[in-house]
Amino acid sequence: MHDFLYLASQSPRRLQLLQQIGARCELLLPADDEDAEALETALPGELPETYVQRVTALKLQAAIKRLRRSKLPAAPVLCADTTVALGRQIMGKPADADEAVQMLQRLSGRTHRVLSAVAVHDGKEMLQALSTSKVRFMPLPAAIIESFVQSGEPFGKAGSYAIQGPFAGWIEHISGSHSGIMGLPLCQTTQLLRSAGVALALR
Repeated sequence: MHDFLYLASQSPRRLQLLQQIGARCELLLPADDEDAEALETALPGELPETYVQRVTALKLQAAIKRLRRSKLPAAPVLCADTTVALGRQIMGKPADADEAVQMLQRLSGRTHRVLSAVAVHDGKEMLQALSTSKVRFMPLPAAIIESFVQSGEPFGKAGSYAIQGPFAGWIEHISGSHSGIMGLPLCQTTQLLRSAGVALALR
C-alpha cells in the first residue's frame, strides 16, 4: 500500500478532488525548461477521445522521467487531461478573447461533450480510464458572453469555461460525471488508485 501519490498537474481543482477521496498528494510539476503546453497540440483529424487519452499518456511519460531525474521517493504518479468536444471538433483553451467568444457562441443552446482522461503509473505499468459527460448550455445572450470573456474566466480552460465558475448558472443540463467535467472523474480515478495500491479514505 502506498501512503501517497504524485500529482503531475497544476490544477488546484484536481488536487482538491483527490483530497476529497482521501488521497495524499505531492505535486510533481514541469520544470522551467519543459514545454508542457506543447504536449496538448492536436493532430490533424484526431478524434477528441483519441486526443485526450494520447495527451494524458504523454504527460504521464514526461512526469515519470521527471520523477526519475529528481531522485524523489518512488510512488504512483497521476496525470489527467480534459477537453471539450462539439461533435468531432476539439475545443481547447482559447488563445485570445476573440476565440473565447467564438467558442461560447458555438456552445450556446447546444449540447457538447466533456472528456476527461486519467492515467496512473504504479511503478510497473500505466493504468488508464476515460470519462465522457454531456453538458447543455441555455442560449447565451451576447452581453453575457462578452461580460464573461472580459472577466478573464475563459482563459486556461478547455471550451472557455469551468463548471465550478460563474458560467454554471447557464448550464441547463448535465449527464455523466460532475467531477469529470471539473477535470478529474472521481469514480474512475478511485478505481485506478485502488488498483495502484494507493491509500484512500474508503479502503
